Amino acid sequence: MCRLEKSENKSDYEVEKGKERRWPMGFKYPGESKIEKMKSSVIPRSCMKLWMIRATTTLLLWTCVVQLTALGEMWGPRVLKGWPSCFTPSDSPLSVQMSSAPAKIPLPPKRVYKNNGYLMVSCNGGLNQMRSAICDMVAIARYLNVTLIVPELDKTSFWNDPSEFQDIFDVDHFITSLRGEVRILKELPPRLKRRVELGMVHSMPPISWSNISYYLYQILPLIQKYKVVHLNKTDSRLANNGLPIEIQKLRCLVNFSALRFTPQIEELGRRVIKLLRQKGPFLVLHLRYEMDMLAFSGCTQGCNNEEVEELTRMRYAYPWWKEKVINSDLKRKDGLCPLTPEETALILRALGIDRNIQIYIAAGEIYGGERRMASLRAAYPNLVRKETLLESSDLRFFQNHSSQMAALDYLVSLQSDIFVPTYDGNMAKVVEGHRRFLGFKKTILLDRKLLVDLVDQYKDGLLRWEKFSSLVKEVHVNRMGSPTRRVGIPDRPKEEDYFYANPEECLQSVESLSST
Repeated sequence: MCRLEKSENKSDYEVEKGKERRWPMGFKYPGESKIEKMKSSVIPRSCMKLWMIRATTTLLLWTCVVQLTALGEMWGPRVLKGWPSCFTPSDSPLSVQMSSAPAKIPLPPKRVYKNNGYLMVSCNGGLNQMRSAICDMVAIARYLNVTLIVPELDKTSFWNDPSEFQDIFDVDHFITSLRGEVRILKELPPRLKRRVELGMVHSMPPISWSNISYYLYQILPLIQKYKVVHLNKTDSRLANNGLPIEIQKLRCLVNFSALRFTPQIEELGRRVIKLLRQKGPFLVLHLRYEMDMLAFSGCTQGCNNEEVEELTRMRYAYPWWKEKVINSDLKRKDGLCPLTPEETALILRALGIDRNIQIYIAAGEIYGGERRMASLRAAYPNLVRKETLLESSDLRFFQNHSSQMAALDYLVSLQSDIFVPTYDGNMAKVVEGHRRFLGFKKTILLDRKLLVDLVDQYKDGLLRWEKFSSLVKEVHVNRMGSPTRRVGIPDRPKEEDYFYANPEECLQSVESLSST
């Protein structure tokens, strides 16, 4: 690079290339030594310039990198937020955030199998009813060697929630985390999609509580015949017991790993938990005393006449609620009604729950409002809700999306020190099972049939407080979410223990238990 071009016109006295020019008798030309000195000085000077340009460019680029790294910490996700940096101190917030983030788990290799067709499903019910149904449908699709289309969520139930699957769950994680088990697509291939849009699809509700053989011998032939089958009901369509262990464990894999909420919901959940933890331990009370539950169940304990009429009208307005004429008192004595806020206050006190503990209400709007919450608030003044912990702007995008609100309550319920459901609905059962999976976290499973009888005796003056409290504690000694066997009742699946409340096949501590 640093060489001088030779002159094309050489002097007669010049000799061939590489030799010096000299006078006869060996003398050099006058001034030749000066020219040689100039050559020797020009060559290093040119190289020095090139070296300086390179050094300056390198320094500028390095300065830019350092500045961008510093700006990344200020600008958050806009530039380099979350990227590793050799300039990030080990105790900085960025370092802590990175170290606390879940490690990326390598994706499982795709399972290769002959595809027998496509399964479409439309879930029905609330969030947790749909959650367990999705787990069932994945297990069924895997067993039948078919391709599952991302499930459609219910938009026509009482809650009228327009949320799509990807609005609640991390759909990409759902698909990739299960690719070692079953192929899942966001939509049908174009040709089949057009057929479905034209109404050319076989749609049907599967039989409730069916064994896997029903799907193998009844549903699979239909899928092979029509290429696509649409299951328009999914609630409780797979049996609790009598299934291969691989299916039971796959249901757990979907529930505890693949069904991750969206990053926005997860982040808001972490914020609520952090706010609660700053003030000490907290109890989550799943107070299932909303209008829809009371109308559906026909339970009107403590309601005035106007409220009873309103609830009755609502029950008759929904055709899919089959039971219309309901005796509230008899149903309550059978333990089939959710506990009222007043009954709940008495029972928490009888159980010895600290008056000063924070109680997070995981529920929608309580029917009867503050009038019905007065007794509970008097007994436990530190009642909080997501609406009181967060700014209204934080929940702006959750408004009119009950399933997304329920997802937030689900996350907080999992991490609470104590979880107490006042009714054994879908959320109560699924959270119970998930807390068992997380290490048998304390979950107080209230025996409502015994409790309402004890409450009535106490209110009628037949029991003193000390005796009442002692009996309540005694009844619940073995109802704290500890390891236990799931009880099955042949031919009566509705009355047996729900798989998702106690997925014992996935719980290591249960394996050592003897049969009870």
